[in-house]
Amino acid sequence: MAIANAFFTSLRSPISDADSGVKFTASEVHSSAVVHAFSSSGTATSRRRMYTVSCTLDSVDSLSPALKDDQESVSVPLPVVQIIQDPECDATTVEISFGDRLGLLIDTMKALKDLGLDVVKGIVTTQDSVKKTKFLITRLDTGRKVEDPDLLENIRLTIINNLIKYHPESSERLAMGETFGIKAPEKKPDIDIATHIHVKDDGPKRSMLYVETADRSGLLIQVVKIMADINIDVESAEIDTEGLIAKDTFYVSYRGAALNSSLSQVLVNCLRYFLRRPETDEDSY
Repeated sequence: MAIANAFFTSLRSPISDADSGVKFTASEVHSSAVVHAFSSSGTATSRRRMYTVSCTLDSVDSLSPALKDDQESVSVPLPVVQIIQDPECDATTVEISFGDRLGLLIDTMKALKDLGLDVVKGIVTTQDSVKKTKFLITRLDTGRKVEDPDLLENIRLTIINNLIKYHPESSERLAMGETFGIKAPEKKPDIDIATHIHVKDDGPKRSMLYVETADRSGLLIQVVKIMADINIDVESAEIDTEGLIAKDTFYVSYRGAALNSSLSQVLVNCLRYFLRRPETDEDSY
């Protein structure tokens, strides 16, 4: 069943620049030739201080041996990948953090371009000791945000694969590290314990669905498919991958209204069955 045309068109809680620390736009970093300035419409932020900062690039190891030894002696930070639909602009927001180890992610931006996407803006912020890189991306063919859940999942997996490739130590803290990394996670989360599903009203016209579970490839696509199969429309979403755990928030409706208690229970039961069943049963669903 086709997903509603309004899929991924708004978001309740966009990223707030006010919570960020030091920032710079990618256009101010002289080594970043692939990032260009984003259209000023809908993106202006007041009281923003800009800095030109020197950073390492993907696939370029600029650490001295002593600094590298000190860095590796510290516990591996939590990798976080967020995909957010921002109602303030026509682009999809992607935010990546991995402690203070990320560079400018030039190779990641190239990989996104290979998916038919345009990286129209890049911002790096530092909060405490965590460096976060935020991209605004659009489809090359339309110039608008990404609305296809299959493409959103490809974006997520592409970023995670590049993170493992250029920061191999991250593989032990990512579900994909078991397949593509040099070191698989030592302990995988128990699906029964890690899975939490909640539905609550977000006004009379839509409900908020929160899904938290062990991450795996294709998770987003399957969750959206389940909702489409029971005629639930997805209006917007925030897709978060925090290490081995996926934390996804969807704003959904049924025939233009919030889900009633019966339909909410059906949705929760369907998702719980899919998320908790053995992987060998996937083809029988």
